Amino acid sequence: MNPAETIRGRAVVVQPGEGPSYWQPVPANGHADPVLFPGRTGFDGVSMGFQTVAPGGRIREHSHGEQVELQICFRGRGRVIVDGVSHPLAPGTACFLGYDVKHEIVNESEDELVMLWMVTPPGLEKFFEAIGRTREPGAPAPAPFERPQDVVAIERALGMNDTAR
Repeated sequence: MNPAETIRGRAVVVQPGEGPSYWQPVPANGHADPVLFPGRTGFDGVSMGFQTVAPGGRIREHSHGEQVELQICFRGRGRVIVDGVSHPLAPGTACFLGYDVKHEIVNESEDELVMLWMVTPPGLEKFFEAIGRTREPGAPAPAPFERPQDVVAIERALGMNDTAR
């Protein structure tokens, strides 16, 4: 069956807190919440979710070698560094990040920074699961924890490039 036929007439509506959520390791801390992804939608072309970066946290520099990413700042303030150039992040800031574009997100505020992300092809949701710890919404944050020792292998398997070893 052709992929268009598998999703023709299919719709998925997800309410807050209905999907998986994963505490993230340092330096981001915070949590990642995949919302729409192939396992839920039946469509293998894109995944989407939210990432909450804790106050003072950051998403270290990386790129997606085999993925294109769209990001929208949903809540909070900080900055995004794209190929070494810093840009302010405020609600409504949108970023297009093509293949191999190095980027980093920094939360310099005392509030959470929430980003909506979309990647194609999907896989970011698997990365968050692989490096994180299962989170129950409303549960207190765990003590900061380190990334897995094999994070570079995890990234490579999922189409990402670690640029900050």
